[in-house]
Parts: sequence; structure tokens; C-alpha cells
Amino acid sequence: MEQDEFSAFEHDGWERVAQPYHTYFGDLTTQSNSALLDALDIRPGVRFLDVASGPGYLAGAAARRGADVVGVDFADAMVEQARRTYSALAFRVGSAEDLPFPDESFDAVGISFGMLHFAHPENALAEAFRVLRPGGRIAFTVWATPDKAVGFAMVLKAIEAYGRMDVPLPPGPLFFRFSDWHESERALLDAGFDEPHVREVSQTLRIRAPETPFHMLMRGGVRIAAILKAQSPEALVLIEKSVSEDAAAYQNDGVVQVPMPCVLASATKS
Repeated sequence: MEQDEFSAFEHDGWERVAQPYHTYFGDLTTQSNSALLDALDIRPGVRFLDVASGPGYLAGAAARRGADVVGVDFADAMVEQARRTYSALAFRVGSAEDLPFPDESFDAVGISFGMLHFAHPENALAEAFRVLRPGGRIAFTVWATPDKAVGFAMVLKAIEAYGRMDVPLPPGPLFFRFSDWHESERALLDAGFDEPHVREVSQTLRIRAPETPFHMLMRGGVRIAAILKAQSPEALVLIEKSVSEDAAAYQNDGVVQVPMPCVLASATKS
């Protein structure tokens, strides 16, 4: 598929980190699956599309509720991993901004932590609207702002103190754009959805020391990982040390437990 510079950057990154993402983010991101599926009213017989399905966590959870599930992701490595883990489910390669499905073919669309990785999230919402049947529902999760999602705050504060944020990356949407509840509501309404509802869902990162959120974002992500990898070796040592010192306050019995809540937005297609 044709990609702009930011989409190509994200695609190439996720092709490389499918397994590290599972290692570092799997337990964390699945903590909000139940709330997301509740917002979509997922039950037996519902035709459900998991957009940006990654390793297939949300699709698998929906299938356990009896839904008829399809997952789509733009990274072959993610699709292959999802197929290995959930061999009875259907996953395919495709873009959230150009979904390979007919109009009005699903009852529900879920996007678990995918919105911040789309070059044109408005296009993804428009595509979700197109493939939903009247009365269908959409829901997505994104990270809460760093003041609440403490792991991000630790790393970003350390970069600002000892490194630099202005590193050469392809221009893309703001990472925390949809962490703003009003922005999530506005985007859903602009896409044609009705009755948007936004709330926060509690999540906790649990990572065994001496690893910290620094290692999680450095090894299991793409955009913040690229910022970290662009630092000088000297700055990177100081950033890692700073995060380790901050994480010590959250350590108990060798496990670092850090608040990492998310924002859950949902709406209906009339």
C-alpha cells in the first residue's frame, strides 16, 4: 500500500518490534480490553472488527465473548504473531485508513492503542464509520496524559533534562492528541458519530527491576523509542539513570508498579 513518510516510519517500526511489544506492553494494554468491549456491547453473534489489531489481544478477548471476529493490522509481523496466537481467528494485513471491507459490514469496531499511530486518524474514523452498520458502535483507547500515565512522564522528563526532544522524525499527529477528552469527542462527532462518551480506565505497568519504563519504551515502542535512540550515548546513560531513580519509588519486592491509565472513547453510528 502507498504510504506517506510518517506511515512508513510507523510501519517499519512495528515490523521490527512485534515480539518486544508483546513482552513489554502485552500485560499492560490488555487491562483495558474488558472496558473497551463493554463500551461496544460485545456479545455472542456480534460482527466485530479489531483495527490495528497488533498481536490480536482485543480480537481474542472479543472471540471469548462469542463475537464473530476479524482483525486487521498494517504490519505483517503483527498479523503473523496474531495468527500464531489465535489460530482460529481471521487476521489480515490492511490499513486503518483504507479498510479492505465493504460498507456496513460490522456491528462494532474497536481500536486498542492504535489512534496515536495513524498518520491521518480522521481517515481511520471515517473508514470505521463506513464499515459500521447503522446502530453500530466504535470505541478506542489511547494513553492518558503523562501527568497520569507516570511511565511516560518519567521518560519524557528525563529526555528534556538530559537530552533533546527536537530529533529528526517524520512529522505526524501529536502523540497525546486524543488524551484530551474534548478532542476525542470532537473527532468522533466530526466523523459522523453520535453520543460520544469518554472516560478514564485504570491500568498499572508491572515490570521486574532493574528494568523500568525506559526499557519498555526503548525496546517495545516506535516513536518514543526513535527519540531515545537519537540521543547521544552520554545523554542516554543519564536518561536511563534518571528513570531508574524515579522508578525506585514504585518498586516493591523487585517489581516496579507504575500507574499507566488510558482514555476510552466510544460513540454510535445512527
